Amino acid sequence: MPDLLIELFSEEIPARMQAGAREALRQRVTDGLVEAGLTYGHARAYSTPRRLVLAVEGLSPRSPDLKEERKGPRVDAPEKALEGFLRSTGLTKDRLEARDDKKGRVWVAVIDKPGREAAAIVAEVLEATIRNFPWPKSMRWGAGSLRWVRPLHSILCLLTTEAGAEVVPLDIDGIRAGDTTRGHRFMAPEPFRVTGFEDYAVRLKRARVMLDQDERADQIWHDATNAAFAQGLEVVEDKGLLTEVAGLVEWPVVLMGAIGEAFLDLPPEVLQTSMKEHQKFFSVRDPKTGRIVRFVTVANRETADNGETILKGNGKVLSARLSDAAFFWGNDLAAAKAGMEDWREALTHVTFQSALGSQADRIGRIAALAREIAPKVGADPDLAEQAAKVAKLDLASQMVYEFPELQGLMGRYYAAAAGLPAEVAEACALHYKPLGPSDEVPTAPVSVAVALADKIDTLTGFWAIDETPTGSKDPFALRRAALGVIRLVLGNVLRIKLLDVINSKALRFVENETYNTLAKEDVGWTTEELTYLNSEEFDELKTAHNAYQDAALSGDYLRLIAVAKSRYLLSFFHDRLKVHLRAEGIRHDIIDACLAMPGNDDLTLLVRRAEALQAVIGTEDGENLVQGFKRANNILSQAEEKDGVEYSFGADRKFADDPAEAALFDALDAAEAAIGPAMEADDFAKAMAAMAALRAPIDAFFEAVQVNSDNEIIRRNRLNLLHRIRATCGSVADLTRIDG
Repeated sequence: MPDLLIELFSEEIPARMQAGAREALRQRVTDGLVEAGLTYGHARAYSTPRRLVLAVEGLSPRSPDLKEERKGPRVDAPEKALEGFLRSTGLTKDRLEARDDKKGRVWVAVIDKPGREAAAIVAEVLEATIRNFPWPKSMRWGAGSLRWVRPLHSILCLLTTEAGAEVVPLDIDGIRAGDTTRGHRFMAPEPFRVTGFEDYAVRLKRARVMLDQDERADQIWHDATNAAFAQGLEVVEDKGLLTEVAGLVEWPVVLMGAIGEAFLDLPPEVLQTSMKEHQKFFSVRDPKTGRIVRFVTVANRETADNGETILKGNGKVLSARLSDAAFFWGNDLAAAKAGMEDWREALTHVTFQSALGSQADRIGRIAALAREIAPKVGADPDLAEQAAKVAKLDLASQMVYEFPELQGLMGRYYAAAAGLPAEVAEACALHYKPLGPSDEVPTAPVSVAVALADKIDTLTGFWAIDETPTGSKDPFALRRAALGVIRLVLGNVLRIKLLDVINSKALRFVENETYNTLAKEDVGWTTEELTYLNSEEFDELKTAHNAYQDAALSGDYLRLIAVAKSRYLLSFFHDRLKVHLRAEGIRHDIIDACLAMPGNDDLTLLVRRAEALQAVIGTEDGENLVQGFKRANNILSQAEEKDGVEYSFGADRKFADDPAEAALFDALDAAEAAIGPAMEADDFAKAMAAMAALRAPIDAFFEAVQVNSDNEIIRRNRLNLLHRIRATCGSVADLTRIDG
């Protein structure tokens, strides 16, 4: 079976596009080959700055011969129907077969589709792939119509068997496929022929091209860390930068250079960010002091002077870049020591969102909320408010303007320079966290208070103006903010009634003049949040809205709108929590059963309840208990619907005429006595264990007695006993939502 080698040789491909291009080439070519009837054993794609490569092993030499049967019209159908069928099949009437069918005799066309040689299929698939390649950006050059990320110079396309190599005949806008490629642009630019992938990879390496992108990355990291280790230093790990640099060179040559003494006192984050963003340099750190003292650059060629000239040139450019950073740093320190008032004033002119005011307005809201949240997280309210007032001031600094990714980190330095407490400085650095599912969660109380206030302000603000995520669109990263709140609460085991915090914040939003104007323009009665009001609240809302003329909306109207939006936002938190808990291995129905219980805005309590319920449901007793509970609930629900009454007036033990029935009374008494105190103490494990103990007596009860007895008194008493089962289990979790 032949092996296929494809190389698309061009000018430099941007490093950020190479991974996507490799996958697109592999998927589009292999999918096309399979759709055409070929099979293959293995396929892998490679990339360097100047080439995309695909190697396919064990390709079928040709597609199989196929025979297709297509049923046509009835034998006695009109002539026009038969003519249309013949046109669709490309056959003549004498080649049709008449066969019996359940609807009578019909014409059947037997179409033979002979197989095709692999070379013809490869040529067809590769041309379609090249002409329709999904580059994020592409260009045309010369007089042709072909588009590629950069001018495409040559196509290598070989099918190799034991008998030798065959060039696949292909011509795309004058670029004819061949068996020739080139090595390194500077060190081995001459063309050479290859006979297959193994020969290709070996000859490329001799021509100073390392084909495998992973091998290049490993080589860079190995050489960089060895060079740093030899001087008692360490390279700051940056996987993203490593991948990018591996996509910039075909023959990596690692060089280490020195940073000018004048710049060594800059914050490590500034040095690292400046060198990474502007020069694609790795930072080299002194592990004893934590300072960045040297840099690593990766050249694309070997030189006679072992890179000395390259390092000298890079050093000059780096000095110019770091001079700018040092200038920004000096100006920012001066502003910080002066109290950062200029920055505070500057942020009054920076819009956060048109309906939500400026960044300065936002800072004021966050400070007030941080003070409110502080006692709930064990933080000092004064420190939390102070930290919130300065945490975002670095947005107006020159350093953050140049390097936005340093926001927060620079705030810590500026707060320290201003002489503010260490807790305040730490909150400046950490209040944006966590930024993702694997990011660290702040644990210092002041940092937690400010981080929660920041995220809750964002969420309630956008909910107040009906700018909520829709589908996959989330331009304001509100899903990430909600997950951040969840991780802060759970990671610090906080007991916060989230709905109270949200509601007070939402009410402050809807009471302002901007919201009054928006609400008058569109009262929003059809928006989703209003579905979270009950019928009485909705009627009250309509009455309050109809009462106003040109005056401001009434307090009752705004209060109810805030309630609706708060409940809607809480449901959004619950949706994000479901995703988070499912990732932790908790079943969706377990989560739903716990969300249906009162107090579901205490996320810590909610998760503990879900974990305890899953532990019980995962046992045989728990699984059977659910079945017994559902049986009791179904019988009770059907009886209540049939009789038009509610059987919840208390079962009387004196009417128990079977030992199993009496035992169930005893078991329920014991369970209720244990569950009540356990729930008050938030000991869900104990409450769940008491509930699970009902499994055996419930099973015995259903085996021994008939609930719908002919004796009406006995029947009513047993139905009331079923209500006790439902109420007792329902005080722990809503078992009706458990699957199975």
